[in-house]
Amino acid sequence: MLGIFAILLIGLYMVFVFPLFKKSSEKEKPDEKTAIKVKKLWNIAQASMRERKPIRAEKALLAILKMDEKNAAAYNRLGILYAKGQKFNEAIECFEIAQSLDNNASSLHNVGLIYLETGEFEKAIMAFKQALELEGDVPARFIALAKAEEKVGNRKNALSALESAYELDHSLSTLRQILAIHEAADDAEAIAATTARIEAQIAEDAKKKAVRNVRPRRMLYARKGASTRVTRKVVPPTMSRVAHVKKVSNGIRKAPARVRPTVKPSTKRKIQ
Repeated sequence: MLGIFAILLIGLYMVFVFPLFKKSSEKEKPDEKTAIKVKKLWNIAQASMRERKPIRAEKALLAILKMDEKNAAAYNRLGILYAKGQKFNEAIECFEIAQSLDNNASSLHNVGLIYLETGEFEKAIMAFKQALELEGDVPARFIALAKAEEKVGNRKNALSALESAYELDHSLSTLRQILAIHEAADDAEAIAATTARIEAQIAEDAKKKAVRNVRPRRMLYARKGASTRVTRKVVPPTMSRVAHVKKVSNGIRKAPARVRPTVKPSTKRKIQ
């Protein structure tokens, strides 16, 4: 009796309940047509942002989010668009949604930049540190953190962040920012040491540039399919060019001279 009852329950589940779960899973999975539409809208949004058409870009991104509410990239791009238009509250909201959907360093870094712009430096520091925990090999994140730390008067932390950035990029601009902090503090010893580092970096960059500018020797190769390399024969300095040509030509088999046909003299009288 219990077995029959269990069979009836399984049958009812398969008839009524299971199709509902199947339909819901099918709805969650975007179809091919929607994916194509999203791709087209994304291309429109990207092109509009490059062409500085924010209204068109915003409409395209909002259309994407209407079809795909969990598109973190669209929220992130929309946040950048709002930030450029100085709509900072909307931008922060978009970045926070993007962060909740996809835990990535870019969204946190963008939020930190907005807090830095609006003067909320403590929040900016927190956002930059969280971004560095996720992705600690980007110099720009350390430089942004240094700016926020400097704004709140944490000179030591700012210098530490800039040194971390310099270890990654060996950039002159990073060294100059370090120098600017030392100059603001009127630290003569640190100014002299950083100036020496800048001069050494300039010399190193010039050396690398000189190496890059050296052109490799041109190599002449045979036509496609040939396995040997064609090299130009060097004429000895004691031999003139004409003598060299004659020497080479002596070893070449000459074609037989062309026999000119004999022409019989005309028997006709010349016209006077």
